[in-house]
Amino acid sequence: MGVSEIARRAHLPKSTAHRLLAVLVDWDMVTKRGTEYSPGARLNELAAIGSKPNNHELRRVALPHLLDLYEITHETVNLGILTGHDVLYIDKIHGHNGVNSPACVGGRLPAANTAIGKALLAFGDEGVVARISANLRPATSLSVASPAQLNRDLAAIRRYGVAYDRQESKPGLTCVAAPVRSWSGGVVAAISISGPVHRFRPADAAPAIRAAAAGIAKHVQQATWRRAAR
Repeated sequence: MGVSEIARRAHLPKSTAHRLLAVLVDWDMVTKRGTEYSPGARLNELAAIGSKPNNHELRRVALPHLLDLYEITHETVNLGILTGHDVLYIDKIHGHNGVNSPACVGGRLPAANTAIGKALLAFGDEGVVARISANLRPATSLSVASPAQLNRDLAAIRRYGVAYDRQESKPGLTCVAAPVRSWSGGVVAAISISGPVHRFRPADAAPAIRAAAAGIAKHVQQATWRRAAR
């Protein structure tokens, strides 16, 4: 929106709205493009953290394992959950050499187009999988484009414990992911490592990401038991 519309909706003088927006732009809460303003990166991060009460605890528990994966690979590491038909990214770690990825904290991508999304779907609700299968949204020529292909991918993930994105969310980007399983056999989140196809070999990182996902799952279960015992 432009500053005039924002001022009208906020019941503020235009000069006050303009001054406050300038502060929010400095804080990355708001992004300015030309004369229009839109939600910024930090606002998206707050939305991701607050979308579910236990997301903060999940991020806290997962962070040491995400850092371990980054140290092993020096590639971009993500933590995500399933929201509707999409992956909601709630944490991301990258270095100076990080890949240009469509995933960002607080952002969403169609679950069937990503390794992290397919890892979530493989051990998630069958009804959600059916609805996503009926409404696939391929992002590239290599994205999952049919229910049969999605079912094959999910069966392989259940068998091997890892999911792959082979340039399915963005050309030139590849990824490996693993689910964070709950004590009941479901899934609470998933983690992924992504990198450019010329540099990153996702299959080489599969053992590390499986181990990290199991470690996060163990700590999540312990935190759940502690809360239940109070």
